Amino acid sequence: MSVTPVLSTTPLLSVRDLAVEYRTSHGPVHAVRGVSLEVAPGQVTALVGESGSGKTTVAQSVIGLLAGNGTVTAGDITLHSELNGTERLDTLSERSWRQVRGRRIGLIPQDPGNSLNPVAKIGASVGEALRIHGWRDRRRVQARVLELLERVGIDDPETRAQQYPHELSGGMRQRVLIAAALALEPELIIADEPTSALDVTIQQTVLDLLDGLRAETGMGVLFITHDLAVAADRSDTIVVMRGGEVQEAGPSAAVLSAPASPYTAKLLSDAPSLTRVVTREAKPGGAAAGARAGDGASRGATTQPLVTVSGLRQEFRVAGRSSSFVAVDDVSFTVPRGTTHALVGESGSGKTTTGRAIAGFQHPTSGTITVGDTDVTHLRDVRAFRRHTQLVYQNPYGSLDPRQTIGAVLGEPLRNFKIGSPRDRDDRIARALDLVALAPELRDRKPHELSGGQRQRVAIARALIVEPELVVLDEAVSALDVTVQAQILRLLSELQSELGLTYIFISHDLAVVRQIADTVSVLQHGTQVEFGTAEQVFADPQHDYTRALLAAIPGAGLRVGPEAEAAGAAGAGAAGASAARPAAVNPAEPLLLQRP
Repeated sequence: MSVTPVLSTTPLLSVRDLAVEYRTSHGPVHAVRGVSLEVAPGQVTALVGESGSGKTTVAQSVIGLLAGNGTVTAGDITLHSELNGTERLDTLSERSWRQVRGRRIGLIPQDPGNSLNPVAKIGASVGEALRIHGWRDRRRVQARVLELLERVGIDDPETRAQQYPHELSGGMRQRVLIAAALALEPELIIADEPTSALDVTIQQTVLDLLDGLRAETGMGVLFITHDLAVAADRSDTIVVMRGGEVQEAGPSAAVLSAPASPYTAKLLSDAPSLTRVVTREAKPGGAAAGARAGDGASRGATTQPLVTVSGLRQEFRVAGRSSSFVAVDDVSFTVPRGTTHALVGESGSGKTTTGRAIAGFQHPTSGTITVGDTDVTHLRDVRAFRRHTQLVYQNPYGSLDPRQTIGAVLGEPLRNFKIGSPRDRDDRIARALDLVALAPELRDRKPHELSGGQRQRVAIARALIVEPELVVLDEAVSALDVTVQAQILRLLSELQSELGLTYIFISHDLAVVRQIADTVSVLQHGTQVEFGTAEQVFADPQHDYTRALLAAIPGAGLRVGPEAEAAGAAGAGAAGASAARPAAVNPAEPLLLQRP
């Protein structure tokens, strides 16, 4: 279905009936069909959809950076301003594009790790567009670079300009990309998933920065995201795409308060920051485990803990330094059997280090960890421990052997642990695929032939096939689209109920944690600043850092119901009402989108 939004009379960017085709060895792929949208000066248009919906292809068409096998086959793309006139972008020659990119249109790419030259200093990367467009005075270029770095909130610009990308945090690298995109003060910024890889608080900071620059300069923004909650907070207009076509488009408040498309309603109902996507029963032990920061004991817990962490400290030696780096310092908590304990915090908080120590992949500097009757800090039989404690990594593609079929991937731990006969292993593989809702025929495919959500299901099936008691999930859903993320969260909840599993769930996303956790540890700079039940932490956070994490959850203007009210009192919103109806669909109460 193709929907044409109501277009204003003088848009900055106008895309009408755009069609894009890719030539492949299997024939042409029609990636985009009949897409129309606009961006007004000083406003934000959000292009929303899952992976493969065509939103990035639209953005690449606008800036003339389609892959070599991609072609605009229909429609027109127009850029208009009073200062620079009107330009038909879809007909520009490559020579003409050089005067448009950077000068009239700036691009903020998705991944700063891949977008910044690792062997070029930050100052050189920011100043590259200036040199390309004829700035020859080195002192003038240097002054402009420092001005831009300061403008995007980077501390000590002189020092940062002389550093390399790996010396900066993810949030700072993203600010560098924004500075580079703003170098020539373009009229239009294309922001392609600019915060998808960032922690929630850094995401908020970066988006606030973009909002401030938009308000200050009057530039228009084409904001590409798969997160409807972020789009709700930050956009004036939303265009929802699926399968290369527009499903719905219009003012953000109207689209999100009463979505006309079932697909938009589905995206809303699957967004953890907007609504409850998992229905879980309260666990008897988890409900009572209410200790706060620095106290790992449970108040009145009635279930014997499977995991006990006491005084955990993890140090790492750093080359060239006399002192060690302390990644985790005095962390303590317990996890009752059959419950989920979440380790929450930003990058560098120590949550992955803690999870790996629990899974037996590194030896703590001090403290104790027990899983069942096993003292993990003094493991004697690592192989036997691996049988009962499994780790699911963040990136399933990186953790699955690309040369093996899915059947071989699932059969490998059975062979390693000498579990069952060959015929029995085939049955176990079939049961494992069925358990995670994957079709039997997928066992003969390789990882690159599966979607991201399917690969994550394979990673979970591989962990479960040896029938462990404890599963450590390290950011297992952070890179997935909201609908796939919701599927995995529901799957984990169902498997826990069926198999009595205990989870350590590592995440920087409190909206996701609210869906699945019974108890929560909040970590900051390696220290546990808060520990309690999920209900306690979300309804009555005791630490400023926890309150900041909760306040940074996007989509506050969309959440309704008692949970949102409780979270609002805490300075943020927890997940909304039932999953049967999107929390955003409340026709009796118009949305108040939180934008300056």
